[in-house]
Amino acid sequence: MYRNTRESGRGHDTTAVAMKIEDCGKVKSEWRIWKYPRMESWAQKQLHFLHHALGWSVEKVKELGIFEKPSLLWIPGNILLNEGINLLWTLACGGSGTPWNNANAYIGVGDGDTAESATQTGLQGTNKAYKAMDSGYPQYGSNQQARWQSTFGGTEANFTWNEITVANGSSDTAVNLNRKVQNLGTKASGTTWIAQLTITIS
Repeated sequence: MYRNTRESGRGHDTTAVAMKIEDCGKVKSEWRIWKYPRMESWAQKQLHFLHHALGWSVEKVKELGIFEKPSLLWIPGNILLNEGINLLWTLACGGSGTPWNNANAYIGVGDGDTAESATQTGLQGTNKAYKAMDSGYPQYGSNQQARWQSTFGGTEANFTWNEITVANGSSDTAVNLNRKVQNLGTKASGTTWIAQLTITIS
């Protein structure tokens, strides 16, 4: 018996895979400024002691009931400066540098109204003041955030606040982490203002 068997097959498998992988993170910044009105010198000293030396929160001080309640200014957002970002990565990767810790960090305020730019390296105004951290600040290590706070007493930074920053020193030669430009008001002699910055990464 003769059998002619012919098998023929044709196949074409095509697999196309498109992958787009992105890392997505959010950086949220907010400033809060509590403004205590003009008060007697003894009250100024006591308020400064409670905030700066003991690290009491504004809420805890308000519970005492002996100070007039402050007004609160809330300002969302700011810009991280290139010099600050570069130092952040340097410190995160084990390099050397001055951190924004309690011993070195200052909140700086000035009257400059030049728009924020990542290439800036300090406050831009003529009148400027840098104030060291209150006791217990910065706060960090939980909730994916860090928080800095400084108290400016009755004789300090009495001019129009148009810009604000956190630096790792007490002058424009320090490395600034960020800068925010907005008219925050004019601080009068005898008033006490508390400035606080919170940065959250998620």
